[in-house]
Amino acid sequence: MALVAGIDSSTQSCKIVVCDADSGAVMRSASTPHPGGTEIDPQHWWAALQTTIAAVGGLDDVEALAVGAQQHGMVCLDRSGAVVRDALLWNDTRSAGSGAQLVDELGGPAEWANRVGVVPVAAITASKLRWLVDNEPGHADATAAVCLPHDWLTWRLSGSTDIADLRTDRSDASGTGYFSAETDSYRDDLLELAMRGRRPALPAVLGPAEIAGTLPGGAILAPGAGDNAAAALGLGAGPGDCVVSLGTSGVVSAVGDAAPHDPDGIVAGFADATGRQLPLVCTLNGAPVLAATAAMLRVDYDEFDRLALSAQPGADGLTLVPYLEGERSPNLPQARGALHGVTARNFNSANLARAGVDGLLASMAYCIDKIVSYGVSVDRIILVGGGARSEAVRRIAPAIWGRPVHVPRPDEYVALGAARQAAWALSKQDAPPAWSLGPITPYTAEPTPQVFEQYLAAQPLTLGQ
Repeated sequence: MALVAGIDSSTQSCKIVVCDADSGAVMRSASTPHPGGTEIDPQHWWAALQTTIAAVGGLDDVEALAVGAQQHGMVCLDRSGAVVRDALLWNDTRSAGSGAQLVDELGGPAEWANRVGVVPVAAITASKLRWLVDNEPGHADATAAVCLPHDWLTWRLSGSTDIADLRTDRSDASGTGYFSAETDSYRDDLLELAMRGRRPALPAVLGPAEIAGTLPGGAILAPGAGDNAAAALGLGAGPGDCVVSLGTSGVVSAVGDAAPHDPDGIVAGFADATGRQLPLVCTLNGAPVLAATAAMLRVDYDEFDRLALSAQPGADGLTLVPYLEGERSPNLPQARGALHGVTARNFNSANLARAGVDGLLASMAYCIDKIVSYGVSVDRIILVGGGARSEAVRRIAPAIWGRPVHVPRPDEYVALGAARQAAWALSKQDAPPAWSLGPITPYTAEPTPQVFEQYLAAQPLTLGQ
């Protein structure tokens, strides 16, 4: 039996799964936490990886592995391969103004969307590089190569110290702001724009199952992927599938062949880990909307679900626009949530719980519709993340989204996707191995388009329009 390993180096932790290469069955797993914060010395990722390798029983029996990791993080290396400064992570917002500068300098968001399918905001690597140039010019001058967290870990695993050996994949490169997923090419002019004329080396972009190197022991290193693409691969998502993840944020991504160019910057033109496109929309407000509503009602999650399911669709006219932490889709960082349509008749616990669920799911419907508007087919929705544990969410989602919803068992899908990519590279086949996801529960319901219409009517009221 051949074994493969998948690594998920997320913001919070490092996870490893060791799987049977043919079936995907998990043979063993382990995890180690990462330090908190929005900037981190990459050596902490390496230390956590070494600890996790030991905890999982080592990788000496593994024939191939791949790394999935948090996207966008800026890792700067000097000519010797040493880290120039702590990595700025995707959730570090100091580069928001730098992103706005870049948008203006190129001629507006539509120009960015046309060239690379991505409009720079604080999270995007290009914005972080501009911040570096303007605030730490000495570090910018010392930067001989720029890579992302998964690129850096793959390179370290290979044992190389030569920055010419850096490798990445389309999915992670497409989140930088200087790579086009549609044309599969870097835009060096945009890198130079971000760095005010400097042009550091970038990792070579590999195809989905190409070999990025080998471990000193001989195991194959697959290219790896950004976390959203790795999760889609781990879930077995294909054309027509849309993945909705309700974690701290809400993320909607869909596998297809269309490469969106959204001038509003809501739909990011990312690539997937199989050679297709993965247009993606991310909100700031995900499962915490449910937690906040349950806390306000002073009930546990079981009672919250019971209350929400006891109310009618639309909560008798009560609408929550859930911008509790501002919003990213649409890009309204200063917005606040609001409860609309309150009357003496509808202001009760059941309707408040229902409004919390309806509001969260309607905000996701807004994201789904944005992706569909760019010619991406959404036939089946796969629901994952902490919010998927809510029975009310699972039962109400297909009604608001107007499509069947499939809920797989909770699992480490980023790490599983990385392991599946490793098995693909090992097999040298044209397609990844057909791994079983295990039990998947389908949910269907009569569509309730009026709930989404009610939400859309309340949305501009929240924005003060």
